[in-house]
Amino acid sequence: MEREVDQQAGEKRRPWVVGVSGASGTPYAAAVLRGLLAAGESVDLVVSRASRLTLLDETGIAFRDAHWREDLATWLARGADGKPDTFHTDVSGVRYWAAGDLAAGPSSGSYPVKGMLIVPASTAAVAGVALGLSKDLLQRAASVMLKERRPLVVAVRETPLNGQTLKHLVTLDEAGAVVLPASPAFYAGATHIQDLVDFVAGRALDAAGVPHELYRRWKGELGGGSRTD
Repeated sequence: MEREVDQQAGEKRRPWVVGVSGASGTPYAAAVLRGLLAAGESVDLVVSRASRLTLLDETGIAFRDAHWREDLATWLARGADGKPDTFHTDVSGVRYWAAGDLAAGPSSGSYPVKGMLIVPASTAAVAGVALGLSKDLLQRAASVMLKERRPLVVAVRETPLNGQTLKHLVTLDEAGAVVLPASPAFYAGATHIQDLVDFVAGRALDAAGVPHELYRRWKGELGGGSRTD
């Protein structure tokens, strides 16, 4: 965790909080992080304890508090197909907060942020935010977004969804969050697993109002997905 703040940028820095929960789908989180950084946005990153297990299982990367910058760079360099060194991302715009640090900046409404994206969002994280449990920093930061009326994008990934989870998602929607299922579309002409991942990440960034070029947008012309231009 880094508590030091650049003195020149301290007052101007207004990041997006990205929360990564334990659901399968760490490539979605990596794509969102790359998209935010490519757009010149600052990021405050919260990686839940459960998500570390998922990240290790899906990528072989152990995310460590003491070496988070090195581990993050390795993670963001990996493509959705598992190939290392696919991307080259400058992570200097990221500030990391440990999930158990409830005294962290994003736990307070007075801490200046633009909003938050939870990618991927497990049903446990959805329930915790909907019920206001604030059992860790990810849930607390999301609750702050709701009470401060700031953008909150929840990219729920698990399937199928039971009735209780659906009720929690309705609660989040009514509270002002954007519920964004991690459901790739095919009209953008996906030819690779990374294309499908980037589509979901791009839709999450769309919901947050962050510009990007992660997928081909619909132009009202049938057959566009089959073209290679």
